[in-house]
Amino acid sequence: MDVHNKIDELVALVESARSMPMSASCIVNRTELLALVDEFRQLLPEELDQAEAIIREREAFVEEGRQEAEGIIGAAKEEHARLVADSEITVMAKVKAEEIRAAAREEARAIRAEVDDYVDSKLANFEVALNKTIAAVQRGREKLRGRGELEDLDNPGVPPLPI
Repeated sequence: MDVHNKIDELVALVESARSMPMSASCIVNRTELLALVDEFRQLLPEELDQAEAIIREREAFVEEGRQEAEGIIGAAKEEHARLVADSEITVMAKVKAEEIRAAAREEARAIRAEVDDYVDSKLANFEVALNKTIAAVQRGREKLRGRGELEDLDNPGVPPLPI
C-alpha cells in the first residue's frame, strides 16, 4: 500500500468519527489512529528512499549533462581559438605574400631598367660605329669619284687602265 492510500484512510477515519455536540471536535478511536500513524511510519521510509533515489538519479543526470556541456563548450573554445589562429596566420601569410610580390616587382623593375640601360649603351656604341663606318664608306666613294674625274683630265683620249 502507498502513502496516498493511508492518507485516504486517515481522512475517512476522521470523517466517520463521532462529532462532539456544539463543537468542531470529534472523538477518534485512539487505537485505529495510532495503527494508521504506525503504518505511515513504515511506508514513509520506503517512499522517501524512492524519492531520494529519484533525486540522486536526477542529480547524476544533471551532473552528466553539465559535464557534457562543459566538454562541448571547451571543444568549441578550442575550435574557436584554432579558427582565429588560422585566420591570423592566413592574414599574416597574405601580408607576407604581398610584401614578397612587391619586392619582386621592384627587383624586376630595377633589373629591367639595368637591362634597358645596357642595351641602350650597346646600341649607342653600335650606332657610333655604324656612323663611323658610313662616314668612311662615303669618304671612300667620294675618293673614288674624285680620282676618276682626275684621270679623265690627265688622259683625255685614253681609256682608264683596268685594275
